[in-house]
Formats: sequence, structure tokens, C-alpha cells
Amino acid sequence: MEGFTQADGAAILGVPETELASLLALAESDLADAPASRICIIEDEPLIGASLSQIATSLGHTVTGVLSTHTGAVAHALSEKPDLILADIQLADGSQGTEAVAEIRRTLAVPAIFITAFPERLLSGRSGEPTFLIPKPFKPSLVKAVITQALFLHRGARP
Repeated sequence: MEGFTQADGAAILGVPETELASLLALAESDLADAPASRICIIEDEPLIGASLSQIATSLGHTVTGVLSTHTGAVAHALSEKPDLILADIQLADGSQGTEAVAEIRRTLAVPAIFITAFPERLLSGRSGEPTFLIPKPFKPSLVKAVITQALFLHRGARP
């Protein structure tokens, strides 16, 4: 429902507005029943890292760590084998989060969500762009929805 009114949501789904509330409650219940996952956060801003950690744990997931450098992120991910990575683009050591994620993915088949203040650095029109991209500043509800979607799709589930 991110960015939509209740009336818009009902119209999009083709249901009466009175039925939308029960559908949203059912969706939230399904989200709460989703299996817990292990999430690695690659973020150099401590407050943003803490916010993302809180969002992930509020969904019942475990945060394996919040890393701020390329080397630390790669070593941690290869050791902890997370189910999902939340990654910033610009890291504390001047490296790129995209490069850290690419290195991790050479060994692990793990989905990644890029959360960045610089989405234009990823959206170039070339192949290999990320499937999941959230611009900063972000809304926690959007991050929750994208985490759930990324894990759902990675597990091979189909709507």
C-alpha cells in the first residue's frame, strides 16, 4: 500500500474499500508467519545500520552483523552465510557495496537489497542491475515489504 490511499488500494485490487482492511490484516499475518532468516547489513552510517537492524528484527529475522567496509562485509558474509544482504553503495573505506556484494555472490547464492542515497549510480540501463533498490531516505514499511518479497522470491515460492 506504499504511497496509495485506501480507496486507491481497493480500486487496484478490485475489492470494496470495506474489504481492504481485512485483506491487509491477512497479509500482515502471512508476513508474521514467514520463516525467520539471517540478514547481513552492509552500511557505514551507524544510525542507518541500527535502523535497518531494528526493521529486520521487528520482522522476526536475525541480524548477523552490521559491517561498514568491503573486507569486513565479505569475510563476515562468507563466514555467517546470511539468507539476505542489505547493502549501501558507498562504504566507510571508500569502496563500493556493489563490489562487496558481487564478491560475496561468487561464493553464495544470496539475494541483496541495495539501500542508497545514490540510486542513479545503479540505474544505468546496463544488464546486471540489482533487482531490489530502495532510495534513501527510506520508509520502514517499504524496507519491510522488500525484505519479505526478496526472501519469498529467493525461496522459490510463487504467488
